Amino acid sequence: MTTSRSTSPRGGTAGAPRARSAAREPRPAYECDACGHQPPKWVGRCPECGEWGSVVESTVTGPTVSGRVVSSRMPSEPARPIATISAAPARARPTGVSELDRVLGGGLVPGAVVLLAGEPGVGKSTLLLDVAQQWAVGAGSPSLVVSGEESVSQVRLRAERMGTLHDQLYLAAESDLASVLGHLDAVKPGLLVLDSVQTISTTGTEGVPGGVTQVRAVTAALVSVAKERGIATVLVGHVTKDGQVAGPRVLEHLVDVVLHFEGDKHSSLRLVRGVKNRFGAADEVGCFEMHEGGISSLADPSGLFLTRYSEPVPGTCVTVAMEGRRALVTEVQALIGATVAGSPRRTVSGLDSARLAMVLAVLQRRTERLTLHDREVFAATVGGIRVVEPAADLAVALAVASGGLNLAIAPHLVAIGEVGLTGEVRRVGAVPRRLAEAARLGFKVALVPPGCGPASTGAGPEQMRVTEVTDVRSALQHAARASAE
Repeated sequence: MTTSRSTSPRGGTAGAPRARSAAREPRPAYECDACGHQPPKWVGRCPECGEWGSVVESTVTGPTVSGRVVSSRMPSEPARPIATISAAPARARPTGVSELDRVLGGGLVPGAVVLLAGEPGVGKSTLLLDVAQQWAVGAGSPSLVVSGEESVSQVRLRAERMGTLHDQLYLAAESDLASVLGHLDAVKPGLLVLDSVQTISTTGTEGVPGGVTQVRAVTAALVSVAKERGIATVLVGHVTKDGQVAGPRVLEHLVDVVLHFEGDKHSSLRLVRGVKNRFGAADEVGCFEMHEGGISSLADPSGLFLTRYSEPVPGTCVTVAMEGRRALVTEVQALIGATVAGSPRRTVSGLDSARLAMVLAVLQRRTERLTLHDREVFAATVGGIRVVEPAADLAVALAVASGGLNLAIAPHLVAIGEVGLTGEVRRVGAVPRRLAEAARLGFKVALVPPGCGPASTGAGPEQMRVTEVTDVRSALQHAARASAE
């Protein structure tokens, strides 16, 4: 039995044009306006970033496949041998702020785009205003600061307080990308500071200001302009509650350098940490100090993390922490409280609470004279620095043992090493650099893990006695012997 099929007057099957037109119809899609996640359907809360009411509907067309062959065309600039290309246009120019130049790898490269992210109130605008003034003074080209969060009068008051007034430093308050580009045409700056990129929007792109679509479009346009005109550009970015750069992840891929500005509001210390750098090392750290007159570089910040005592005090020990590639001599303090019933408190400031609990368990198990399971323990660092690396374990153990036994450790001793669960002292990285920094500040005795002393490495500070310790018990014995000398 045969069945008949209805056909269209042009010979096609009936219903095929409708199917093709339906395939070309736009389909609804959903995108989070905060992080860029695309869920399959609308939800009230984004499953990626957890924001409420940020998922919006966007219309995208279905995927199309073209069978055309892409033909070649003459490039705007022919390829040349690499040896014939000059590297002079990509040389870094110092900003005049030594610690920022250290993190950037020597300074700002013309055409480079830097993203500086940090929490509100940490001092990003203050630092960049100082950078803009230093650039205007020494670079021979104007600098332009565009603020989308403050008026020009507010920025002028901060500049007056910091003493950063200069004829080649220009200010503008804009929130539209077209107006920002107009200022670039008028001023022709060598440095552009945009505070912040989340406040700038463009009329040619959908989405609210600060949303994923707007931030992506604004950043891409500014990167293109910076590369075309050779303008060093610094973009200020907001951070989320987790400390990550707000906006789409592609934002960090578009820029050349990503810096994080960190610091405690209750401390004057500020750290600029490199996360990504196409022109230098990505693990450098710059130290700054906030004060009433603004912000200043700290070329030697180790003194901030030490306490000078007239006589040795129990419950203290000095270690050398690594912040990126920089060694910082840091003091660890511990206070052993009274015996309490139930669960005693374990309070830390600037240290990792989990590592402190592990060190206390090791001391309780591997030493005979210490009883810590029913006593309160308080441990902290000096100067507001946060030390979470395992290399500080030995110093924490000695500080706790010193406080528990009421035995003062020699003030000229430093302890470096990771403590294992069996009480052994493990090797850590950059020990020669740590020892050199401690020797420079006048420390005479160092306790290090096995294989890290001069006898094993063949090098070490001549004015320092370096002793290798295998476990916590031997470290306590050597510390007591050094204190008695």
